[in-house]
Amino acid sequence: MSETRRTHTFESSRHLAELFGQNDRHLAQIEQALDVHLSPRGTSVSLEGEEDSVEVAELVLGALHDRLVTGQEVTPGDVDGALRLALGGVELGEHEMDRHMRIQTQKRTITPRSPRQADYIRAMRECELVFGLGPAGTGKTYLAASLGVSMMLEGKVDRIILSRPAVEAGERLGFLPGDLREKVDPYLRPLYDALFDTMIGEQVMKMLESGEIEVAPLAFMRGRTLSNAFVILDEAQNATSTQMKMFLTRLGENSRMVVTGDPSQVDLPRGVQSGLIEADRILDGVKGVRTVHFSDADVVRHPLVTRIVRAYNKAEGGAPGQSGRGAKDEGDA
Repeated sequence: MSETRRTHTFESSRHLAELFGQNDRHLAQIEQALDVHLSPRGTSVSLEGEEDSVEVAELVLGALHDRLVTGQEVTPGDVDGALRLALGGVELGEHEMDRHMRIQTQKRTITPRSPRQADYIRAMRECELVFGLGPAGTGKTYLAASLGVSMMLEGKVDRIILSRPAVEAGERLGFLPGDLREKVDPYLRPLYDALFDTMIGEQVMKMLESGEIEVAPLAFMRGRTLSNAFVILDEAQNATSTQMKMFLTRLGENSRMVVTGDPSQVDLPRGVQSGLIEADRILDGVKGVRTVHFSDADVVRHPLVTRIVRAYNKAEGGAPGQSGRGAKDEGDA
């Protein structure tokens, strides 16, 4: 393929220091990912390399600049996300991001950092029940909680309900000290992290007190109908078949339900079927239900996390791109 060189010119230099990053670290990140050479000068950037790579680099620069113009920040993670989306063929234009993929919360605007995350956000907007399956660090819990916050702020739901199997091998809450919230809180920390990252802390606490945000272990869902709510079941691979069926049938009018988990990290007693794995199989193709499968290629934490997941997969004979039974998933916040 032929080498090409082109110049991308911005209207002003107002946002360019943030776009390029400290010591041009964002430009270096793009250069390394795409094997191109970027040379900033004034309000322009010269791009040189293979034609397809130069085109992707120009799209990424334009998308990141648009973020800054609309008041958002640009971090190395945002650069990585824009690169993943562009290389995955996802439209980076502002119109598309507004329509399908942007999550607006009190404290920040959240956009996907991989094509699979974009699919996940679309699925949660379009379907009543979504399964997000895959390894730690892929954002499945964080994005679900963030969209729940956004929908509640927009008045589309009245409350957010967060649930999780409280103890890996069974919900023996009676043996833990404190009231119900004190017993459950340690197991729901990833969900809390997402709430505090997207809402003012004082408001989170007020909503917890008023019940607009409810935290309850999976066992306490029995007999309820969850209406006008955004409901999240996290670490669902540790729910039994009976618990999963009970939970899924709690879905009420005008509600969204998101079930997240890593099928490779089941901590149930030997011989006990994971309700998540069973539900994914049984509900395949059911109208209103969608499953999004994440892989190690979708890990959006520190790059070392991706390498760790892949190393565990290799050591344990897992196929590339699949989650192995490695270090325990502590959530996706």
